[in-house]
Amino acid sequence: MLIHASRLVPLSQEHLIIKLCQLIHQLLNQLQVIVDEHTLDVLVSYCSRALRTCSSWTHTEVLLALSSLLYGNGSRCHRHLPELLGPGGILVSHGDPSQPEIELRRSALHCIANLCLSVPGQPYLEEPYKGVCYGILLRTLQSPKPPDVEDIVFCTLLQSALKGMQYFLNGGKWKAVPNQDLGTLLAILKRLMFYGLPGISVEMPQVLYPAPLPQYETVPAAKPEPSQDSTSQQNKKRRSRGKGKKAGAEGKKDGEEGEGDHISGPLKTGAGGVDQSGWSHGSQSTSVTSPSGATPQLYPSWKKGSSDSEFSDPEGGMQSKLRLYQARVRQSALQCFLAVVKCVEKRILYGYWSSFVPDAPGIGGPPPLTLLTIALKDPSPKVRAGSLQVLSALLEGSRQFLSNAEDTSAPRQAFTPFSATLAASVRELHRCLLLALVAESSCQTLTQVLKCLAHLVSNVPYNRLRPGLLSPLWKQIRPYVRHRDVNVRVSSLTLFGALVSTQAPLPEIQLLLQQPGSTSALSTPGISTPQELSHNWRLPARRDGEASSPGGGVEGGPEGPCWLLQLCVSLVTQPREEPYSDSDAGGSSGASLEPSPVRLEALQVLAHLVKGYFSMVQTYLLELGQLSARCLAEQDPSVQLHGAKLLEELGTGVIQQYRADANTTPQSAKCVPVVEFWSEVLGGPLISALQNEQHPTLQTSACDTLSSILPQAFSQLPDKTQVLCITILLGLTYSENSLVKPAAVRALGVYILFPCLREVWDHYTCHIYNFQEEFSDMLLLNMLRSATKASGDKDRVKSNAVRALGNLLHFLQPVHLGKPVFEQPLQEAMRALIDTVRGDATMKVRWNACYALGNAFRNHNLPLGSAVWSKEAYSALSYVVTSCKNFKVRIKSAAALSVPLTRDRYGDVHQFAEVWRALAQALEHSEETEDFLEYRYCASLRSQLCRALLHLLSVCQPDDLPALRSSLSDQSRPVLQGFLVHYLSDKGVTLAAGVDGAAGEEAGDHVVPEDGLMVFAGVSQCVRIKAMIGFLLLRAAGISWLNPL
Repeated sequence: MLIHASRLVPLSQEHLIIKLCQLIHQLLNQLQVIVDEHTLDVLVSYCSRALRTCSSWTHTEVLLALSSLLYGNGSRCHRHLPELLGPGGILVSHGDPSQPEIELRRSALHCIANLCLSVPGQPYLEEPYKGVCYGILLRTLQSPKPPDVEDIVFCTLLQSALKGMQYFLNGGKWKAVPNQDLGTLLAILKRLMFYGLPGISVEMPQVLYPAPLPQYETVPAAKPEPSQDSTSQQNKKRRSRGKGKKAGAEGKKDGEEGEGDHISGPLKTGAGGVDQSGWSHGSQSTSVTSPSGATPQLYPSWKKGSSDSEFSDPEGGMQSKLRLYQARVRQSALQCFLAVVKCVEKRILYGYWSSFVPDAPGIGGPPPLTLLTIALKDPSPKVRAGSLQVLSALLEGSRQFLSNAEDTSAPRQAFTPFSATLAASVRELHRCLLLALVAESSCQTLTQVLKCLAHLVSNVPYNRLRPGLLSPLWKQIRPYVRHRDVNVRVSSLTLFGALVSTQAPLPEIQLLLQQPGSTSALSTPGISTPQELSHNWRLPARRDGEASSPGGGVEGGPEGPCWLLQLCVSLVTQPREEPYSDSDAGGSSGASLEPSPVRLEALQVLAHLVKGYFSMVQTYLLELGQLSARCLAEQDPSVQLHGAKLLEELGTGVIQQYRADANTTPQSAKCVPVVEFWSEVLGGPLISALQNEQHPTLQTSACDTLSSILPQAFSQLPDKTQVLCITILLGLTYSENSLVKPAAVRALGVYILFPCLREVWDHYTCHIYNFQEEFSDMLLLNMLRSATKASGDKDRVKSNAVRALGNLLHFLQPVHLGKPVFEQPLQEAMRALIDTVRGDATMKVRWNACYALGNAFRNHNLPLGSAVWSKEAYSALSYVVTSCKNFKVRIKSAAALSVPLTRDRYGDVHQFAEVWRALAQALEHSEETEDFLEYRYCASLRSQLCRALLHLLSVCQPDDLPALRSSLSDQSRPVLQGFLVHYLSDKGVTLAAGVDGAAGEEAGDHVVPEDGLMVFAGVSQCVRIKAMIGFLLLRAAGISWLNPL
């Protein structure tokens, strides 16, 4: 129909063209009609011709129809891109900042934004059109507001440009190109994050540069001093307003409707003693109690009262609408910043940390303009939530960056190290986020505050900071587990889980867990919040028959030593007497229980608590086992899975505690409660979970649970129980599911090591002592082919497959290699290892591939040096040892190159010289790396390279010396000489790390025997003797630089 309409309406009938464009927009945008590629091509061509031919008064409607056509179809419009985005293109001319018609600019930007929208499975916008779109969007965001344009209209223009930039950033990872500077984009976004924010005048630089300290102090523009009359009149308004206010936040709707520009009432409760310098536990005089207190800049401005006459003038409606549009601009800027965080590498983005995260409260002056300024001062709850989302994305995965923070040592007077600056930033984050937690009234924003705190707690190195950061946070969030909103309750439990899981066990958390929770939330300063005061209907009543309240910290009554454990148990098991809130609807697994998200999060907190602080909860072992059994007996698979996870953590904790107390407590005394615990568990629904084929994830977790049984307790279980466990696991090894089978095999592998089952295992091993001779050729061939095929699978499988190939190639005997049937599988296996070493797989996979080649080289039966694949294998290892960014992979490749013991296994003279040149070049450049994290492996890499070079010298022949000599330039000789002299002067200490590589590598390397010192002392002497022989041969060839050696 649209195609026929476009043919019927000529370009001369401009009124009909507008009606047709409105129809296109109506069908595609509002009725969601999907057009095929032919229709899209015809209509885009029609709109392009209309924009070229018709009068300018029609262009706005045509561009609106064109934007509907381009939405999500950018990859299907490649034929029209030259006409739209080429030199002098339609969208380029209409969207350029020099375009005087603001509506045309906005419509053109809308089209550009829809072109940049990426659709999964379709190619993204290609260069140079991608750069053209970015340039137009960036120039629009940089351009000032024209004097003849209304503020609201300009806000819509900025919104369209920010939406387009967000779509552009969502298209893929950020790539540094000449016309796309990250600092420029971040400076623009930071300016727009504060656009129109009341009381703040932003003066931003054009470009932000990565630096550890703030580079720009953005001072708000000075305001004229108010006259005395106006000041007194304002004070009168403030006093009269204070008399009429009611305490708390009653009557508010939490800012969830619209953009939430209404003003909330002032805060009436303390914040646990928050002051400008940090946390003060003993005094409430500096708490955030009123806007006119001692800390006016820290108190959220959106919580302060506003004049009742602000909206009494005739223009009040327009001002309110303008604030709404300005808030949308700030929200769009934050969404765009969130896209930046997701598409830019964190190590690059952390260079701009100081521009968005404060490191000091700004005492005596205005606070720095950061994300936390928005979270505390913006009147719109959606904007506040957006800033917290960006901050959460920055904090997620920041553990390595924040690990540099430290303030335990005495402060330096001469200079402030980066570690102290970062520690101050961490403390400021805690302080400001707790302020936001206390002041927030919107449930959605409150959820974001709690999530942001959880990300912060999970990544901060508290063991390197002075204690005291977690105690105020712990006390403040306790009431929120009984909040009226289910999302807030879940987020508060998530935060508790982060507190008990981060770097556990922390002494500060141990003390907090031991503190009694008998304080009422309504009477204790620092624990109650405005939300709890206004929504106290969520406080639970004491249930009949309870001697103590399990809700630690939010209820009265005496409690046990670990109130958090009792609280989580009550959330999982105890019925609720209160009605559901609006957000609880449909979220409960039972009519009278907490909603499922709350119960699942409580189970996760219990698992974290057991894992990190088992010594404090071990007295509740039987009760927690009963709780897990109850969860396994429910119908909800998620509850069953979390119950199994809790059971696994309990078993692991028992094993670790048993090992720790091995020398202090009699073994029999410790096993009695553990045997009782596992007897109840194995007699309950765990066996049914193991046989539940409808839920393989639950079966996998149940297998892991069985593998966590204490060996000493397993031996005391009844024989039928032991046989039942082994029988079920043996049956699950035949499962078709890729998760269940490995879990069952792992559990059986654990059982093999049990002392009570070792006799049975020895009985079987005595019959397979002749395994190597009796190994079936067909089985070995099938294993070799299967491992080769698996080496092309995903990385998780490939890592184990290449390692298995190395073991199989190391096992091959002459009887196998002499058979023609093994010739092709051998070549395919070596080809798979070589391709993996050279490929672009993960570093773990490549490390295992290098290890596998070294393992294969140890097999003296393989035709190494003469086979076709030998040259390719040495070439691949030589390439990795010189070019791989990961030093651990380089170390393993150098170790593989030093495995052959005889000269003939290195091939001809040219091949030997290539290996020598690669090792020498790698040693010469061993301190050059783009990633500073690799520097910790520099010493190990140099040691392994020196060892490999000396090994080559020990096996080289006179015919090799000319090639070796020609590979040494005048510049490289002193460098190699220095490294080798340093290595030999180390008196063989580096050899103690193992013949095969540096210390600290993954399991699978050679284990040093008990008399390792004597063994490696002998190895050191052998290396020295062989090296001296090599030196004499080189000196005979005229290489004089080895004289000092």
